[in-house]
Amino acid sequence: MSNPEDIPSGLKGKNVARLVCCILGVGSLVAWNAMLTITDYYYQVFPKYHPSRVLTIVYQLVANVFISTLAYKEAKLSTRFRNILGYSLYTAGTFCLIILDLASHGNGSVGAYIVLCLIVALFGLADAFVQGGMVGDLSFMCPEFIQAFMGGLGIAGALTSGLRLITKAIFDKSSDGLRKGALLFIGIATLIELGCLILYVTVFAKLPIVKYYRSKAGKEGAKSVAADLAAAGLQDQAQQVQQMDEANIIRLTKKQLLRQNIDHGLNLFMIYVVTLSIFPGFLYENTGKHRLGDWYAPVLIAMYNGWDSIARFIPSVKILAMESRKWITGCVIARFLLVPAFYFTAKYADQGWMIFLTSFLGLSNGYLTVCIFSIAPKGYNGPESNALGNLLCVFLLGGIFAGVCLGWLWLIGNGSF
Repeated sequence: MSNPEDIPSGLKGKNVARLVCCILGVGSLVAWNAMLTITDYYYQVFPKYHPSRVLTIVYQLVANVFISTLAYKEAKLSTRFRNILGYSLYTAGTFCLIILDLASHGNGSVGAYIVLCLIVALFGLADAFVQGGMVGDLSFMCPEFIQAFMGGLGIAGALTSGLRLITKAIFDKSSDGLRKGALLFIGIATLIELGCLILYVTVFAKLPIVKYYRSKAGKEGAKSVAADLAAAGLQDQAQQVQQMDEANIIRLTKKQLLRQNIDHGLNLFMIYVVTLSIFPGFLYENTGKHRLGDWYAPVLIAMYNGWDSIARFIPSVKILAMESRKWITGCVIARFLLVPAFYFTAKYADQGWMIFLTSFLGLSNGYLTVCIFSIAPKGYNGPESNALGNLLCVFLLGGIFAGVCLGWLWLIGNGSF
């Protein structure tokens, strides 16, 4: 079995690679987080259509269908093609949001809402390509890379929340201010996605340490890296990988990998069932009226994203990383207590307690996610790590989708249907 931490001395580019992984992590979620963060604008435009809940279901339904298919076929798919296509779809989708709003003049027609749902479906498709592609790719490299990528996912949330609060403050008193802030915000997200696409295409594959890990995975039979090896100037090795006889490739089957890591998969599923049953729909629709007024929901979203981002970097400090599978499972199960905690806090407590709970929701979500993705690939070779990374993404997205669906139960009995 390969050990991704065995790096030849003198091999350069590790810190640069970590930075690039972090930026690519930001790009893999900033488009969707931008949608979530400007939901207050979409509630103004489409007040009758529950945009935070409906759009999230559309996104996750598409993402789950395609991530399952891609995970099944991961060994035969080019990781480079998946990621380039994914970041391209993100860039095109965010730009289309601007075009849609300008074309509809911010009017909440049924036609505009349908087109909005189609753009969100495009984001779901992009997520299926990028999430499994990047996680699978980084799983056979050193743990710091997957930690940096996961940290980037958290930064995407914190960045979008921070920018949203700034744009909301700038345009708060101006005519049509909410719309102007949302358009500026989406414009920034589009530029970030374009930057990530360029970074992945021109920089990432050529970093020495990335070339080393992909070359090693190729020798172990990972055909998914062939295009990346060619892009890095290793055409001869890329050709050897493509011509490799699959009968000679030693790797566990997906069923064997799943059996050995079912606890990791179920833990990821449960983490996101709890998180997405609360965030963002409950925070927008079920927290009542408070002193912060229309700033209340954006502040809650910002607190969740901020602490989620911070928590994703905690496991990078070895002494603070949780590696016990039993302890992780215990913490995951304990998070279900957050559901009644949010219910009673929304009903009886003030906004301070809700902000505290929301912060803890983000903190526990980010920390446990990175702990699982950091320890799961240890002891597997390149093709196995890639397959396992894709399988874990299926559980993660499945938990998100289940959580989003369960989130509708908060509406029962409050007159929202």
